Amino acid sequence: MTIVQGAISQPRRLVVGALLFCWIWLLVGCGPRQTSAADVDVSGSAQTIVNKGSDTLVNLALAWAEAYMEMHPEVRISVTGGGSGTGIAAMINGTVDIANASRKMKPEEIAAAEANGITPVEFVVARDAIAVVVHPSNPVEGLTLQQISDIYTGKITNWSQVGGEDRPIVLLSRESNSGTYVYFLENVIRLGDKGSDLLFSPDTLLMPSSEGISAEVRQNPNAIGYDGLGYVTPDQKVLAVAR
Repeated sequence: MTIVQGAISQPRRLVVGALLFCWIWLLVGCGPRQTSAADVDVSGSAQTIVNKGSDTLVNLALAWAEAYMEMHPEVRISVTGGGSGTGIAAMINGTVDIANASRKMKPEEIAAAEANGITPVEFVVARDAIAVVVHPSNPVEGLTLQQISDIYTGKITNWSQVGGEDRPIVLLSRESNSGTYVYFLENVIRLGDKGSDLLFSPDTLLMPSSEGISAEVRQNPNAIGYDGLGYVTPDQKVLAVAR
């Protein structure tokens, strides 16, 4: 992973705001897509491009789609989120043209697509920073990566253990079909150790969308969550993160 470093008293190095960077991919399937009546106009010409996947990329994908449709009004582009895993699964099944993902495809996913007559082609289109966020009233200003790992694995369960008030920590995460979930698990909870088998605490509340995490953090003083920077709003506090 790539860490954004800022100045702080040595030897500790601080990541202010952004916790880490992850690459964002567009996955294009070279092969036939199953069509429906909605894909075809009365002349029989295909008119719809179907795009699905990462919530991290959905707003950017919508902006791209709108710009493209302005230049090509004969084309309709359908853009939906649902998570990287959802988009990749749809590509494997041949029901989308483009899948958005905040992680690379797994070897078994590529093999499944190829077995279905689809050859995935990956394009890196962006980098996104993941932020750790809490309610603005939370007095905690920063955490180490180890503390975040301990919080999300259930070793630390109360804000008083990291300099906050005597309140239980409410854990928020994306669901397992999210590429951000996978990246957070591998690079934060497991601290990049490929031999680690650490998992999210069973008390973690799995949210169906990035906006779901943002909404819960805004209203729950005890919550902690992680999100792409595009979902961070002024009514959340972004924690500084030290290695």
